Amino acid sequence: MATQLRIIDGLLAAFARRQPTRAGSLVVTVFGDSISPHGNNVGLVSLIGALEPFGLNPRQLRTAVFRLVQEGWLKARQKGRRSFYSLTDTGVRQFTRAARRIYAARRPQWDGNWTLVLPTHVPAGERDALRRELLWLGYGAINPGMFAHPTADRRSLDETLQERKLADRVVVLTAQTPDVVSAEGMKELCRECWRLDQIAARYEAFLTRFRPVLQTLRRARAPDPAQCFQLRTLLIHEYRRILLHDTDLPDELLPADWPGRQALNLTATLYARVQQGAVEYLRRDLESVDGALPAPDPGYYQRFGGIKRVNPSNM
Repeated sequence: MATQLRIIDGLLAAFARRQPTRAGSLVVTVFGDSISPHGNNVGLVSLIGALEPFGLNPRQLRTAVFRLVQEGWLKARQKGRRSFYSLTDTGVRQFTRAARRIYAARRPQWDGNWTLVLPTHVPAGERDALRRELLWLGYGAINPGMFAHPTADRRSLDETLQERKLADRVVVLTAQTPDVVSAEGMKELCRECWRLDQIAARYEAFLTRFRPVLQTLRRARAPDPAQCFQLRTLLIHEYRRILLHDTDLPDELLPADWPGRQALNLTATLYARVQQGAVEYLRRDLESVDGALPAPDPGYYQRFGGIKRVNPSNM
């Protein structure tokens, strides 16, 4: 029998008390984590019902969805008087790039090389937007005219430059620093350019928030499916927001006690524990334009290096 856990209710209440509440960011998390692998389509009424426990009222959610349509993240489809929404092609590409980092089982291996990006010929009006994109991809600003990444995903970089029509205005170089592991100066540079102290503090807060949940789940029966969805959403939402500012620096350049490693392990473990209940809730309670949400696509089961496949006959 499913159990209603007070600790999850407490997380929801704490989330609802935070100001300002960023409804649009939460909606993006839900579409990327839950709706995209289940056919990438959901009714607005279903979405509102699923997110009301997070302290968001229908007006806030309708406004957030409208803005995401205006920004090119979502697109709408009507069926009678009902509205259904899905990620646009641009939205899918954006979240796919994020997913490569969010659901990674481990940090990428480092070959000692660095990717350097020099936006030398980018028009002044477009530099801030490109800078935000590069930081979001894990690049560090060595100085205002140079960004560096030791384990860069060139596919994500190339896609970003192509989408912004800046591929011919940015210089991309590969460099290598000999004996970087023993160079304290390089480690200090990384600490400053990637703001490691600030990111570490956010990871510590994340661990403080979610470690007690794992301890509770180990003692309790399986949570209610709706709570599984709520916990999984809060977990990925909080983790994703840290990764927007985190680095993909290799272990060789990170402090020995880097809390990001513990955060990754905790996230993967919690995700695996509640994902089956979350899938059950999504397929049972949310509606797409064609009816119930379909089973997750195969890519879903590759998250965090592989999660247990749900048997549809048990739902």
